[in-house]
Amino acid sequence: MDQEKTLYQRIGGALAVRTLVAKFYDLVLEDERLQPFFVETPMAKLRAMQFELFSAALGGPVAYTGQSLHEVHFGRGIGNHHLAIFLDHLFTTLNEMKLDERDVHAVLSRIHTYSDSITGSSGAPR
Repeated sequence: MDQEKTLYQRIGGALAVRTLVAKFYDLVLEDERLQPFFVETPMAKLRAMQFELFSAALGGPVAYTGQSLHEVHFGRGIGNHHLAIFLDHLFTTLNEMKLDERDVHAVLSRIHTYSDSITGSSGAPR
């Protein structure tokens, strides 16, 4: 039966995604290496968009209505090392939520699929 559930459902649905986004961005915003990217960012809007993005990426019933990730991140100087720090905070958050190990890795894998769009690497539209 667990195989029939989406990743969104397995981690706990909307409440879990809201908790994930809140805890995750608390860590991200505390990190001096990432803070400069969020100086002029309206955080309430960012958290709402991240709820949509994570929900959609994990197979939930929520559609992502924001700009493309490439448009939002292009020209901001986000490199692979920044993305690695970001994903490390995500890993920490997922582990703190006491999720099943395979679900932790599945969430990381799904979010990592957006890496080229975020860093402007070779797969992203220009």
